[in-house]
Amino acid sequence: MQAIPVSLRQIDYVITAADTGSTAAAARVLNVSQPSVSLAIAKVEEHFGRPLFARSAGQGIAPTAFGLRKLGALRSLRAQAQSVLDHKDSGAEVLNLGVFSTLGPRYAPALVGSFQKVAPDARIALHEGDLDRLTRWLENGRIDLALIYDFGLPSSLKITPLADVRPYGLVARAHPLAGRGTVAMADLLTDPLILMNLPHSRNYFLTLAQMNGIRPRIAHETSSVEMLRAMVANHMGVGLVATDIAQDTACDGQPVTRLELSDPLVPHRIALARAPHPHTAPLVAAFQDHVASAFNP
Repeated sequence: MQAIPVSLRQIDYVITAADTGSTAAAARVLNVSQPSVSLAIAKVEEHFGRPLFARSAGQGIAPTAFGLRKLGALRSLRAQAQSVLDHKDSGAEVLNLGVFSTLGPRYAPALVGSFQKVAPDARIALHEGDLDRLTRWLENGRIDLALIYDFGLPSSLKITPLADVRPYGLVARAHPLAGRGTVAMADLLTDPLILMNLPHSRNYFLTLAQMNGIRPRIAHETSSVEMLRAMVANHMGVGLVATDIAQDTACDGQPVTRLELSDPLVPHRIALARAPHPHTAPLVAAFQDHVASAFNP
């Protein structure tokens, strides 16, 4: 039988270095010497015959493209080893699900709750983030799946389309446009805009306006859909929103009105994304099928 070329401890050192961004920070987290971490990385890189990290003086380390692929596999291997060796194993599997911060409240709790009714032993850990962070977490193996908007995601990810959603306008209930039901974006944006400023979302909404010949006046920017809704409800501006929210009041109880946009608009595509590992864990595959069925019954 061929000996295993690297130890679980060395794998732990490599993963911690990737998470912290430097061998010195990893050594502090692990309570070991910095040379121990460096030697572990060198040992694993020697086995693969390729560097896992790019080194930059004064800026720590960052995974190479090869390193990102291998880190995902190493995390999976480490989790499997922990499960096998855990004498307190309850039999529960864990799925790490990333959720885009604006999509999470709208969809994730219901999807997780309905899945756990049919798979009660499964445990799902939720990780919120913006698109860049979720993409990075998928590539380095920190999460298994991401419920995400498909905004030019890396071609290396496996994408399962779920739904296309059209953006819509949002105004206070007492706004002069509130009774129309449908408006042109040019009419909506005669008022100042409250803009979602998450990475990619900001450019998306500004591009929609520019494609219709509009340069909106921006009143405020926020990374929170609920903050945007509350500011709209309190007459601080109008909103452009993609997340389908059923409530007609903001979190402070003030009413808002949704307006369909008559312009030809590029929709948001909601999708599940995962890294292209050779083998998909049964729990990941089952949850992926469950989500696809929920969006397309």
